[in-house]
Amino acid sequence: MLVTKKAPDFTAKAVLANGQIVEDFNLYENIGEKGAVLFFYPLDFTFVCPSEIIAFSKRADEFKARGINIIGVSVDSQFSHFAWRETPVEKGGIGAVNMPLVADLTKSISADYDVLLDGAVALRGSFLLDKDGTVRHAVINDLPLGRNIDEMIRMVDTMIYTNEHGEVCPAGWVKGDDGMKASTEGVAQYLAKHEGDL
Repeated sequence: MLVTKKAPDFTAKAVLANGQIVEDFNLYENIGEKGAVLFFYPLDFTFVCPSEIIAFSKRADEFKARGINIIGVSVDSQFSHFAWRETPVEKGGIGAVNMPLVADLTKSISADYDVLLDGAVALRGSFLLDKDGTVRHAVINDLPLGRNIDEMIRMVDTMIYTNEHGEVCPAGWVKGDDGMKASTEGVAQYLAKHEGDL
């Protein structure tokens, strides 16, 4: 269980958002001003994966505006990532997505994050990292279950809110809602005002 711990660091080959292949992509050097979302997916050229990656890419500006970098990882090579980016969406590709895709051919990164399934491919693990690399949120889906990218944006907002205001975020909290003071009095005040909204 990685939540509350520092994310395992790695340096690996990757394809950047501009299509450039690099040999030494480092996780901690690519955490944004306020954090990062590191997500794992099973394989390039598969089925659920392109829908998730394209959804992340379409929301890349929303993450960037919050100071959050998005980083994808699978057990494919950097060359496979590059070829998938070069394949048009209508032919099963992902196009020029707005995030780096890391190659985990040795499967060591997937193993370090405990998402490696039967020594073969990564489950759909998503990890929200704070600016210092602390894992603040993690969710792991089985292979057929696609992620909700908007929920990850909501979790980013909760992390930023708690970091900036020192309050906690109750169930269903979205940006603009009231937070809650982490005390008996704070809970009572919040529920007196919002219990009907829960």
